[in-house]
Amino acid sequence: MEDTNCSFFDTAAAPVSLRLAPYLRRLPERIKAKTQEIRLRVNRPVCLSVDGKNYFLAGHGISTLPEHCVTAEKEDVEDTFRNVCSSSVYSHQNEIRNGYVTIRGGHRVGVCGTAVVSGGRIEGLRDISSLNIRVARQINGAANELLFRLGEGIFQGVLLAGAPSTGKTTLLRDLARQLSSGSNHPFSRVAVIDERGELGGTFLGEAQNDLGNCDILDGYPKSEGILQAVRALSPELIVCDELGGERDAAAVREGLSAGVAMVVSVHAGSREDLLRRAQVRTLLLTGAFQTVVLLDSAAHPGKIKGIYKAGELLDQIAGNSGRGCGFCDGGVYGIA
Repeated sequence: MEDTNCSFFDTAAAPVSLRLAPYLRRLPERIKAKTQEIRLRVNRPVCLSVDGKNYFLAGHGISTLPEHCVTAEKEDVEDTFRNVCSSSVYSHQNEIRNGYVTIRGGHRVGVCGTAVVSGGRIEGLRDISSLNIRVARQINGAANELLFRLGEGIFQGVLLAGAPSTGKTTLLRDLARQLSSGSNHPFSRVAVIDERGELGGTFLGEAQNDLGNCDILDGYPKSEGILQAVRALSPELIVCDELGGERDAAAVREGLSAGVAMVVSVHAGSREDLLRRAQVRTLLLTGAFQTVVLLDSAAHPGKIKGIYKAGELLDQIAGNSGRGCGFCDGGVYGIA
């Protein structure tokens, strides 16, 4: 398992500049296996997030002190950025406007710089100042707890919520794999809408991550991908990462009308986030989700913190507390 995790790290680190790459290659296998992020800032020490803690890259390992650590120079950040974009920044402008680029293997690279604004809209970035490479890992079994606790409730629609790095994408990936492979559960027809390539990590038409026997709509805008899947692939379940906005909600309603179940993710780090985010309310009002699952930010990827009934959440959002808060002790709503 450690060897596999190291290969994820090596793939994520592949675009890093030639000067910095040897330092990353020399890291001990145990550190590579637990690294979640590689962060480069101009003229600042290279930082690593390892098992939820922050470290600096040193000559032959990592350190908690910035002194004598490896510094990313301006040329390192520029070279890495060019490599991330496969030397074609123009072809990645749509992703860059959204603040990140997804590279081979499904790894997401966050991009910071000076915004180029026209008519109140961000048209691009210049003077790139920092990059954050998030290491995507495939963890077989990450969806086990969700499948055990919800069972067939999965096919009544699930909104999966969590803060960044809580394992939403990892869980969705494993859920799609298990349900479409028929290994531990009855075989289901699953379509994956993978706009940014993070779920399947498709490269030249082949998924780099194991998604079982899914139909993968790679690069489709989420709303168009959902509609395409409903019209052409007759899925029983659609899996999609990070929905939001009215166009996405309209596509979800279309899928619901066709009898297709949805499991999608949203950003929300707590119960309070769920209650105040307009994005969550918009999706819940489609009627496509009977259950909301909140992941635990302080645990391993896929660990569930709370399970809530969508109707109770909508009551809370509307300020209707007449039927109680809808949350039992510990933040978990009881499900039969």
